[in-house]
Amino acid sequence: MSIFDGQRLDNATFKLDIERMRRGWYSDKYFTNIATMLTALAGQGYTYQGAHHKLSSQASAEGIAVGDIEVEMQWFTRRVGTTLVVGVDKALTMLRHCTGYYEGEKFINTADQLEVWAVHDGTVVISDGDPLNIHPVIRVRGRYRDFAILETPTLGILTRASRVATNVYETLIAAHGKPVLFFPARFDVHEVQAADGYAYNIAVQRVNMDNASTLGPFVSTDAQGDWWGGAGGGTVSHSAIASFLGDTAAAMLAFAEVLPTSIPRIALVDFNNDCVGDSRLVCQVMFERYRRLCEAGNEKEAERYRLYGVRLDTSASLRDVSVPPLGDPALDLGVNPRLCFLVRQGLDSAWESWDLPEEWRERAREYCRNVRIVVSGGFGPEKIRRFERLRVPVDIYAVGSALFDNHGPTVTDYTADVVRIKVHGEWIDMAKVGRRSQDNPDLERVW
Repeated sequence: MSIFDGQRLDNATFKLDIERMRRGWYSDKYFTNIATMLTALAGQGYTYQGAHHKLSSQASAEGIAVGDIEVEMQWFTRRVGTTLVVGVDKALTMLRHCTGYYEGEKFINTADQLEVWAVHDGTVVISDGDPLNIHPVIRVRGRYRDFAILETPTLGILTRASRVATNVYETLIAAHGKPVLFFPARFDVHEVQAADGYAYNIAVQRVNMDNASTLGPFVSTDAQGDWWGGAGGGTVSHSAIASFLGDTAAAMLAFAEVLPTSIPRIALVDFNNDCVGDSRLVCQVMFERYRRLCEAGNEKEAERYRLYGVRLDTSASLRDVSVPPLGDPALDLGVNPRLCFLVRQGLDSAWESWDLPEEWRERAREYCRNVRIVVSGGFGPEKIRRFERLRVPVDIYAVGSALFDNHGPTVTDYTADVVRIKVHGEWIDMAKVGRRSQDNPDLERVW
């Protein structure tokens, strides 16, 4: 699965569309054209006929069967700085199942004739942006026409998964050890959820390894957990509150009554644009039900009404009614530091206005102060770092579209180059200008 267990995932996990991938359905057409050309030349027995080859003067170009040329190709990221590599196992699965050629309608798999080296998912590579100083994550030697069409899909999974994983990693680091909920499913087509959720999980594990932490993964859909056995989690939506006539407290009581206690009770408190007021109200009605069941001797049932947290999701175009205006959108609008401080203060003091017998006052105080604050809406590494610098009382960050960011420093495009060819039994450098065969100590022989 990754560097964390030394195992590799296979097609039982990925469920590739093997038949169409073998036919080039997912490949840039110029790769299928080249594979077709080389196959035809091999069938004709063609050997190199040109006059301007780039071999050294000591090497002979005579008799080189271009159609059957063997090459060394390397895959690497172009992201400057640190990249958390994910997508290797799926790329290797593509190579294993789709390397070869057709004889009529029969596919002849030649993957066992390749020499393949690869890093594990979860490996880190560092780049200064110079293609002459890269660290390959996959290296393949073999007959080029057999795997030429796989360049597009292998680069695609490496680019997508590594970008998500690296963005998640940097977000987790910005959060200083606080959990980050993975909420980007709604920002892309559903087909990418499994790969994205896997990339997120690899990033969580890498942060734990690098920082001796014990963060858990929190995904929002079951599909995001498909490749690693996770399951989606979540609580109450704005639409649910609307179904309860805008009564956030009633929605939370119903949620607590129906859903299993394994699901944390996190109230969404911005529906009425009064996060402080609705946080305090939800806390009160949940505690009242909790207390009533405890007093009846039903402690297990009472746990249904333990409020785990409140989530602030105020629109960036709104100022919550509890936030006094200062005229600065950064200070007034959306989920801002002042709103979080006010909600924390409101929760911590909520119990003081409740009509409680003396023996319940301390338990009520503890109940309120244990309610966590979850924030969502427009959060990414930069905003999280600002909140952390200000020591805003946030316990959990929910992050969405920022984890897909792909511009400037987050561009994680991969590329693949042929850097050597095999001529008369010897490997000879043959990279385009500005590229060369390079090594990575984390590469290991796969097959």
